[in-house]
Amino acid sequence: MASPEQDDKDLGPVLDKDGVRLTVDDAIATVTLTNPAKRNAQSPALWRALAEAGRLLPGSVRVVVLRAEGKSFSAGLDRQAFTPEGFDGEPSFIDLAHSSDAVLDGTIAEYQAGFTWWRRSDIVSIAAVQGHAIGAGFQLALACDLRVVADDVQFAMRETSLGLVPDLTGTHPLVGLVGYARALEICATGRSVLAEEAVSTGLANIAVPADQVEDAVRDLATALLAAPRDAVIETKALLQGVQGRAYDDQRAAERAAQARRLRDLAGVGE
Repeated sequence: MASPEQDDKDLGPVLDKDGVRLTVDDAIATVTLTNPAKRNAQSPALWRALAEAGRLLPGSVRVVVLRAEGKSFSAGLDRQAFTPEGFDGEPSFIDLAHSSDAVLDGTIAEYQAGFTWWRRSDIVSIAAVQGHAIGAGFQLALACDLRVVADDVQFAMRETSLGLVPDLTGTHPLVGLVGYARALEICATGRSVLAEEAVSTGLANIAVPADQVEDAVRDLATALLAAPRDAVIETKALLQGVQGRAYDDQRAAERAAQARRLRDLAGVGE
């Protein structure tokens, strides 16, 4: 399998705009943050580009790799957002604060759309994270199913220090991974979570030296592709539903999923 860098060279991008590039190589898609000069700081335009990347995924894709150019995965929200004028062509934070409840809610929902598709049951997403993953950057890494991190990674949720809350879908996976008490402590203090703690608490699946991240992601993607696609889809859906189901309901879901797999493997119609 070609590395993400090779994909970018050999195949034309499906999308390349606003700091986001999407390339596809058969069953593997790579989404790359492409503004290393600003440490891949995020903006509403980048969030819309992320959402568009999700819509453009071909049906052949089974694994999506999220990576970033430069030394930092993403330093979080571009500080221009906190200026009175905000971003060109975008409502400033002040404008949003003065808008109606419906407009404010709808705008934030639009921003969140770039973070929601990574956990679709028909794909497995892997974030390759190096250096800083702050605020929105942390939440983007959390949006993925799996995280491979460099040994220099620094996760931090800094929203509370700005008088805000994490609102880009990061709170649900964070609590699911590390538990309520640790999630509260991480968010309320804004402290950094380094590689060793990230692995020990479940935030990361594996930590490796920075120059080995791409190889580790490639090995993981290859392993994920080894199993039949429908079995992976059913298994992912089962695991995603655990927190919302009682034990007996989960048992029933397992039975129904296995019945579908057995009939499919035997060529028996529904």
